[in-house]
Amino acid sequence: MAAILTKSARLGIAGVLLSALAVGTAHARTLDTAFGDVDVEGTPERVVTLYEGALDAALAAGITPLGAVTTRGGDNVAEYVETHLGDERPAIMGVVREINIEAVLAQQPDLILAPAQLSDQQYQLLSQIAPTVVPHTQPLAADNWKAEAQLYGQALNREAAIEEAIAAVDQRTAELAEALAAADVSGTAFLVRWMPGGPMVMSENLIATGLLERVGLDVQGADLIGGRGVHSDVLSLENLAEIDGDWLFLATLNEDGQAALEAAKQSAAFTRLEVVQQEQVVPVNGQLWSSANGPLAAQAILDDIEAALLP
Repeated sequence: MAAILTKSARLGIAGVLLSALAVGTAHARTLDTAFGDVDVEGTPERVVTLYEGALDAALAAGITPLGAVTTRGGDNVAEYVETHLGDERPAIMGVVREINIEAVLAQQPDLILAPAQLSDQQYQLLSQIAPTVVPHTQPLAADNWKAEAQLYGQALNREAAIEEAIAAVDQRTAELAEALAAADVSGTAFLVRWMPGGPMVMSENLIATGLLERVGLDVQGADLIGGRGVHSDVLSLENLAEIDGDWLFLATLNEDGQAALEAAKQSAAFTRLEVVQQEQVVPVNGQLWSSANGPLAAQAILDDIEAALLP
């Protein structure tokens, strides 16, 4: 004999169903992306990131993606990311400019976080797999990472976690600026990425140089970069005097760049730089300092700055 529900029981079940519907509706959202409005529902669980900044934001929000692309100049995720990964590691989906669509499909994602530079052709393929969130392209600026992280946080339904991560960076930056001022640490600074062909001056509009500015250093190099955007042309060893400031942050992407830098250190052009003689050359990881983006990258860069300037 079938059980007969009382009126109060029926009303109770109806209330639960309506509450569940209300929660689902509240979690449905429309995101403003580079390819128009994208609808995302609920809290995605199977996430693929196709950009280092997206991987950074996802981890900062407490999500370990199923897939990610390699860092620039490497064959896996960036070294600074390793400390935020547990036993579960994202599968490699290729490189940011050459995404393996089949590898993405194999992960059966319910959300894809992609770079602003994603091509229309790639978007059309990826958006058939899952909602694909692509940030708007912005003019080069040191704090672009914040808007990107906020968009990814919306997509992940983890806005509060991203806002907390951004606020933590801002607070630490302000505290480090106060500490450096108290220690009377200041002066001009260059960020240089050393490639096999020689050094390139990096823009003051990167996340790393932006943080250097915010803690009190005067980042130089805009006149050498001109309208090129992210970095200057390769400088010859004879022109190294153009990067002779109070502080020199030297970044290499891989072993080839490191080998070229070690060879340059043997030259008189390098050793006679005032910044070298003052022992204020700071070696840094180029994958982090000239390629990474996001709140976790910002914290790692601040770690390096604090270790170098407040030993």
